[in-house]
Amino acid sequence: MTDHADLVITGGTVVDGTGAPGVPATVTVTDGRIRVLGPTDPPPDRTGRTIDAAGKIVAPGFIDLHSHGGLVILADGRHEPKVRQGVTTELVGVDGNGFAPFERREDLEAFVELDSGLDGRPEIDYDWTSVVSYLARYDGAVSLNVATLVGNSQLRIAALGWDDVPADAQALDRMRGVLRDGMVDGAFGLSSGLDYPPGGYATTEELAALTDEAGRAGGFYHTHVRYPLGDRYLDPFREAIEIGRRADAPAHITHFYHRETHPGPPEPMLALVDDARAEGLDVTFDTYPSEWASTRLLIQLPQWIQAGGPGPLKTRLADRTARDRVRAEFTARGASYASKAGWADVRLGAFRRPENLRWESRTVADVMTETGHDALDVICDLLLAEDLGISQVTSGPAAATLPLFVAHPIGMVGTDSTFLGEKPSPRTYGSFPRILGQFVRDEALLSLEEAIRKMTSAPAARLGLHDRGIIRDGAVADLVVFDPATVRSTATYDEPRSYPVGIEQVIVAGTLVVADGAHTGATPGRGLRRGRD
Repeated sequence: MTDHADLVITGGTVVDGTGAPGVPATVTVTDGRIRVLGPTDPPPDRTGRTIDAAGKIVAPGFIDLHSHGGLVILADGRHEPKVRQGVTTELVGVDGNGFAPFERREDLEAFVELDSGLDGRPEIDYDWTSVVSYLARYDGAVSLNVATLVGNSQLRIAALGWDDVPADAQALDRMRGVLRDGMVDGAFGLSSGLDYPPGGYATTEELAALTDEAGRAGGFYHTHVRYPLGDRYLDPFREAIEIGRRADAPAHITHFYHRETHPGPPEPMLALVDDARAEGLDVTFDTYPSEWASTRLLIQLPQWIQAGGPGPLKTRLADRTARDRVRAEFTARGASYASKAGWADVRLGAFRRPENLRWESRTVADVMTETGHDALDVICDLLLAEDLGISQVTSGPAAATLPLFVAHPIGMVGTDSTFLGEKPSPRTYGSFPRILGQFVRDEALLSLEEAIRKMTSAPAARLGLHDRGIIRDGAVADLVVFDPATVRSTATYDEPRSYPVGIEQVIVAGTLVVADGAHTGATPGRGLRRGRD
């Protein structure tokens, strides 16, 4: 037993992340590592700081398997919307929209512009080229840990450019090589976002070949599925599972949920995962606990109009012939895909130009009414005026079926957090505390220990992190202390930028980043490297 501890947490109930029942214990932290004291173990002779956790839960820091914070955190390393939820590690580079590697700065900056309605376009220096140099930007500059995936969009840009063209053997070899280098440099796997060009142009066969490469390196396939595929219900998820099957590699379905506009119930969706696992496939998923989705407004437009990158896209947005073609497609599909409310359900955000600020947090339907323009002209005109950087919030998971996904034993938590506009989705500020407050305490949907397992050791195992997601001797001291009687989300659709209550202390690598519910300003986080963390 060491005679010194930098931090001692006494009086709390330790829920270690494995799913085991919570037990009273003292947790000490020395040089960023944990030691758990039994009832007969003597306390350290000297202590830097003591936290009285009487009546509180001491848990591993939460791990978010889907975040769009990969750029905004470089502009504001405190990252309060996440750390004040108890998040100590988040996964970025999701939806095929990774930001490293990019050999050419002009491609990186063009991709940032194309994706700016989702991941933002902060005023930072886009000076990295590799996964190594990208992850180094986080080290000691952020308040939590960041892991990244390699997005298949950037692989296509490297090998094929921005157009909808098939990948021949030479291009596939090039993509595999870029992915292989990214994995060696510390990426945790491959992501796809099959509603987002140019990654959305990839075939099943191409994705299976790339997933094989990621799997050989110890990584996994993390997918935003191809939602318009086939029956637009089960077929998109069948493709995701098939990609893992062909590659003999783990497949993870991200933001998996049932929507009110789906043509069938949720049970067959979950049965796809259960049946795949019964077959012996390694299939997992994450869900965000919110009824409100968010992404870039550009997703409303067909993929063909986005071919070629931002420049050709903007040319087509201004072209009347191209608009007429899209208008006909809008008529065929029927309003917005999000809900029966159509364009009244698509709330806009992240405007920068003074003349457009009046539309902040208004809907597409509002703009249509006030301008007299149809939805297509509204969307195209605003995207052009704002250099593509408009976000949207729409209906997402159906409230009645969301608990089935939250409680499923294979499911984990990915906030799908977006940070843009005055009113982002409330999931950005409230996902983890909503599970702990509403679904655990108020509704007894699942036990506290099971909820914490799904937030900690389960995602750590999915990522392959060895010393995080668990409270045990020698583990990294990423910890959260919360009050199980009061923890809850306060974020709502109308007031989404509202911090939770009951998350009292958050510790990253042994350093307090949240103390007594307030951010300390500390930035002990860093980029995590696969195989070394």
